[in-house]
Amino acid sequence: MRVITGSARGRRLKELEGMETRPTTDRVKEGLFSALQFDIEGRRVLDLFAGTGQLGIECLSRGAASAVFVDRRADAVKLIRENLRLTELEDRARVVAGDSMEYLKSIREPFDIIFLDPPYAAGLLEPAIAHIAKFDILAPHGIIAAEHPADRVLPALAPPYRVHRTYRYGKIALTLYRRGGNEQNEE
Repeated sequence: MRVITGSARGRRLKELEGMETRPTTDRVKEGLFSALQFDIEGRRVLDLFAGTGQLGIECLSRGAASAVFVDRRADAVKLIRENLRLTELEDRARVVAGDSMEYLKSIREPFDIIFLDPPYAAGLLEPAIAHIAKFDILAPHGIIAAEHPADRVLPALAPPYRVHRTYRYGKIALTLYRRGGNEQNEE
C-alpha cells in the first residue's frame, strides 16, 4: 500500500494486521483518485472509518488543506498517526479516536470531501450517509465517496445531495454523491 502521487509519492504505508480492517484495493484507490483529482487541492477532508488512513493521507499528499481521521480502534488510531509521521503530513491532520457515528453527530465544521468505507457487514454505510445529509456537514459542491459491495445500491438523497456516479471494480463499487451549492436556481 503506497501513496500514489503528491508530496508523499511512493511512500509505503503500514497496514493493520488481521482481517477486521479491509484496506481499499489499489485498483479502487486509483479509480477514486482519478475521479477526484481536480477536487482535492485546498480542500478539507474527513476520512471516516479511517483504518490505515490511506485515503486521507493520499488527499494530504495531493494538497488538501487538512484532513480529519476517525476510527474507534486503538490500533488503527496508532497506525494512522504512524503513517502520518512516515509521510510527514501530520501538520495538517487531526486523528480522532472514537465512534464514527457519534463523531458525525457532534461536528459542526463542514468538509469538502468525506470518505466512507466502514466494514461491510457492520451496517454503518447507509446510516452514515443519512447523518451527513441530516446534519448537512458537506460543504457546497462537496463530495461523499462511499465504498461498498457492488451488489448493493446506495440510497438517493434529497436535494441538494445527489448520486453523481457509481463505479464498479469487480465485487467492489464506489458511489460518489455530490452536494449542490446554495444557489436558488441550481440545475
